Amino acid sequence: MKKQLNPTLIYVLSIIGLLCCCVAGFGIFLAGPAYFIANNKIKDAQLNPEEYEGDIKQIETAKIIALVVLIINVLYLIYSIYQISTIGWDEMMEQSRQMMEEYQSQQGV
Repeated sequence: MKKQLNPTLIYVLSIIGLLCCCVAGFGIFLAGPAYFIANNKIKDAQLNPEEYEGDIKQIETAKIIALVVLIINVLYLIYSIYQISTIGWDEMMEQSRQMMEEYQSQQGV
């Protein structure tokens, strides 16, 4: 029985990883494994093509998407670390609190 080349898991991890990039780049913990899963599936399918059925191009596309999401997350993580090191955590929390107060005052109007 042949194994299917199904890229669904890779797409799901990549999309959730993209959504998590707004949280200080923590989507790296989803996009990284998605990229490595895709890379391993491609290697396995190339080494043993008779054991797999399906189009390898789908996995290659999923790998590219996972790589792009991984790069976005790494850049955002670096930006977040830079921001914390230059501004400081307390100042960032104060700015966040002020923005929330402004938002809440606009909603009350």
